Amino acid sequence: MLTSLAFIFLVGLSMAAICQCLKLPRIIGMLVTGIVLGPYVLDLLDPSILSISSELRQMALIIILLKAGLSLNLSDLKKVGRPAVMMSFVPASFEILAFFIFAPYILGVTRIEAAVMGAVLGAVSPAVVIPRMVQLIDSKYGTDKSIPQLIMAGASCDDIFVIVLFSTFVSMAQGGHAHISDFLNIPVSIILGILLGAITGFILSVFFETAYAHKHLVRNSMKVIIILGFSFLLMSIETWLKGTISVSGLLAVVSMACVIKIKSIEAVSKRLSEKFGKLWIAAEVILFVLVGAAVNIRYTLDAGIAAIIMIFIALIFRSIGVSICLIGTELTLKERLFCIIAYMPKATVQAAIGSVPLALGLPCGQIVLSVAVLAILITAPLGAIGMDMTYKKFLSQADAGVCK
Repeated sequence: MLTSLAFIFLVGLSMAAICQCLKLPRIIGMLVTGIVLGPYVLDLLDPSILSISSELRQMALIIILLKAGLSLNLSDLKKVGRPAVMMSFVPASFEILAFFIFAPYILGVTRIEAAVMGAVLGAVSPAVVIPRMVQLIDSKYGTDKSIPQLIMAGASCDDIFVIVLFSTFVSMAQGGHAHISDFLNIPVSIILGILLGAITGFILSVFFETAYAHKHLVRNSMKVIIILGFSFLLMSIETWLKGTISVSGLLAVVSMACVIKIKSIEAVSKRLSEKFGKLWIAAEVILFVLVGAAVNIRYTLDAGIAAIIMIFIALIFRSIGVSICLIGTELTLKERLFCIIAYMPKATVQAAIGSVPLALGLPCGQIVLSVAVLAILITAPLGAIGMDMTYKKFLSQADAGVCK
């Protein structure tokens, strides 16, 4: 396992640095590292690492979500309002609709199989999007119109919506039936996740304040460990309650971090944010190398040109969905275009659930996995490059007040 971790960190960081020198996003180097080191190419990663890969990826995602919550200004989020709510389900719905309409003709699947495929492909990747939105908030690009906050909020809820639909469509494909309660789980999961996180954040804030009042100083480094521990618990609660009631662990983590930011003095929340930013340096490598390791490159050959055409048709539909969400806002054409680009990347959700239909023995399992792999390889670099190359041109910097 230690050898595998050495490869992940050293090769991953080296490839990221090479991509950075070539003016490409670091994520591409990390994804390529994972694909090459993974079980489907050189097979240099220890099976023990791969067996806990999903848990390690989840831990890395928690770290960036905590950093996001501590960077998020709720007053800015209130200004966004309706578009943020719409961004959490409209673009994904449009993409699923594209698969439902066109996949039977292009890929030769049934309508319900097309819906399963659309649900797998419909989620935006918070692992790709959120770090960049946090960076934009820190550098104040687009913050005058709360653009990073809008995208971050939408991307956090988008996954819940899609995963609930995926579970419903898979049940239907297996011969089951969809129930109204399945769809009611979506708002219930969001609301309970936010409430659970807010209560936890409040309790932690009171604990830190009480300790400080009694001259038992809790160092910021210790606060980071405590907050991480509670974040892991919040994610575990989602698993414990699965099948009983839906709770979004990811939203609970973000909500907890937001409340801690509100209840803490600015210097403390800023320091905590910086510490999670430092943790993200290591977590980012683990996350994207292991996402790459989950990608079976051989499935891309099975997918073929038809799958590429279907992916781009779905992205066009998704872009229309994002545009509809932004109707009535004060965003310029360039800012709207940036939002469309930011909503392209797919990685974590597709790596997590892309193989589920195949594991369940569904006839569409092979093609769903092939298209999911291809979508990661196309959209993750495309979205990352697009955001990195356009944010200075398309977004204004709040301090400067002019486009850079």
